[in-house]
Amino acid sequence: MLSTAKLFNQTQIHLNRLPRRTFTFTFSSSMATAATNSVISSPSLKRVKRVVGTHNGSFHCDEALGCFMIRLTDKFSGADIVRTRDPQVLEKMDAVLDVGGVYNAAMDRYDHHQKGFEEVFGYGYTTKLSSAGLVYKHFGKEIIAKELQVDEDHPDVLRLFVAVYKSFMEAIDAVDNGINQYDSDLPQRYVNNTHLSSRVGRLNLDWMDPDQSPEKENEAFHKAVSLSGSEFMDNLRFHAKSWLPARSIVMECLSAAKDVDPSREIMVLTRFCPWKLHLFELEEEMKIDPLIKYVLYQDDRSKSWRVQAVAISPDKFESRKALPSPWRGLRDEQLSTESGIPGCVFVHMSGFIGGNHSYEGALAMAKAALLL
Repeated sequence: MLSTAKLFNQTQIHLNRLPRRTFTFTFSSSMATAATNSVISSPSLKRVKRVVGTHNGSFHCDEALGCFMIRLTDKFSGADIVRTRDPQVLEKMDAVLDVGGVYNAAMDRYDHHQKGFEEVFGYGYTTKLSSAGLVYKHFGKEIIAKELQVDEDHPDVLRLFVAVYKSFMEAIDAVDNGINQYDSDLPQRYVNNTHLSSRVGRLNLDWMDPDQSPEKENEAFHKAVSLSGSEFMDNLRFHAKSWLPARSIVMECLSAAKDVDPSREIMVLTRFCPWKLHLFELEEEMKIDPLIKYVLYQDDRSKSWRVQAVAISPDKFESRKALPSPWRGLRDEQLSTESGIPGCVFVHMSGFIGGNHSYEGALAMAKAALLL
């Protein structure tokens, strides 16, 4: 199975104006930086490739990303991209994204603007899908399986399918559908124009640009496809190469908590990795009770050990059980004397983290903290 590590080696594009403001360009396939070798097609030429249609004019992140993703599939690999709003032209397309008023996966029609459309990703997610979300819902597992070089029914494919939606795709869907991130009538404290959808939007032609030609517009869309596609692949590869191994480590260590202390409230990381989000998700998934209060791990630089209090939730600073108040702000011998535990290094003023020179000392700090 071909790895996506071979995609998009070149980024040349040659655009040609076609009748009725219909513009065709292609992106070459080899799946790593994604996007773009072009072959000019003409209505008079016999079609030898599949053709994917989307609308011309101002573009958004969802159709740019949708065009990128659908071309990673076996069915639409190397397909031409045609940008038009002409219904007669769109009718002849092999797939249509973000235009046409039809969602029908059997016909490869992936629009979300029509009245009555309420399709969601599933797996507990309720955000209405954009055209990118629709493409991901139907082709995401295939794309992920290719990147992992495994079959689609491999359990890691489903794990990444949901994780990438949560961390990347859902925001694209929400922004395109005008869904607020928070349920609040309060005014926003600051403006964020740095997210992917905003950056893609800024690639549209500026109204002051003297060249408003269809060719210039397609060049801008090409950049949008490349930008959104590269960030999608970065996110997928992060989850495949970093997130998934870390999840396995945390799951194993969480299962072993019963062997660390009878309370089952102390987890020891056998190898340091990003653990916080995994811990919250796995506690819920594995129905852990009682919840973990402290996580122990070795500091790679100092080789001393850390004992970290687990926060009440991923986005909160408050700990489930902070280290004891009498220890906070103390260091070294003073801390060892106060706690009665040799080898102490420090406890933060907030009580969310402390340290000891040895594993045994860090474990003793965690055990004592549970009782105080």
